[in-house]
Amino acid sequence: MILLVSTSPGVFAQRNDSIPKKDSASLILRGAVIDSIFVRKDTVRKHSPRKAAIRSAIIPGWGQVYNKKYWKVPLVYVAIGIPIYTFLENKKWYDRTRKAALMLAIPDTANYRNRVDPKLYVFFSNPTGSIGSLLNYRNEFRRDMDYSILFFLLFWGLNVVDATVDAHLRGFDISEDLSLKIKPNFERGAGISLVLNFRSSKN
Repeated sequence: MILLVSTSPGVFAQRNDSIPKKDSASLILRGAVIDSIFVRKDTVRKHSPRKAAIRSAIIPGWGQVYNKKYWKVPLVYVAIGIPIYTFLENKKWYDRTRKAALMLAIPDTANYRNRVDPKLYVFFSNPTGSIGSLLNYRNEFRRDMDYSILFFLLFWGLNVVDATVDAHLRGFDISEDLSLKIKPNFERGAGISLVLNFRSSKN
């Protein structure tokens, strides 16, 4: 029993020495390569259409920046800025015509030149017959305000759609290298067929 205990370290030492140094180095190298492959695969970020859509929904143009379509950002802000400008302009004239209509309804037309816009003076030349026209004028501005809101929401939504579609298209090869082939087709008689190959691109 004592002999076995004393000789066992030597046996283990002999087994460890029997492993060639070249093989152990190759094992270490293979392990490092495998680890690097998995780390690289995990760290590669895929282009996400969902991220592009969420970013465009939060801030217009952010999704286009995520897609690296920087030239679209000014177009997005112009498209969204026009409805904002028209809304503010119509709101201003809606308030002015509303105030003028209230003055005609009271009536309070003594000092209208100091209280209304000069473009509305014509409605005070004949107060009894002008209040209906002024109310119609006011309602037109209110209608245009509603249209401005609708167009604003529409262009905001198109901004999200554009970013999402661009993000999806980044997964396909749409370069000039797309292959278009003309092949004979004999399935249902003689004829030809056009084959367009799309290739999925890796991000």
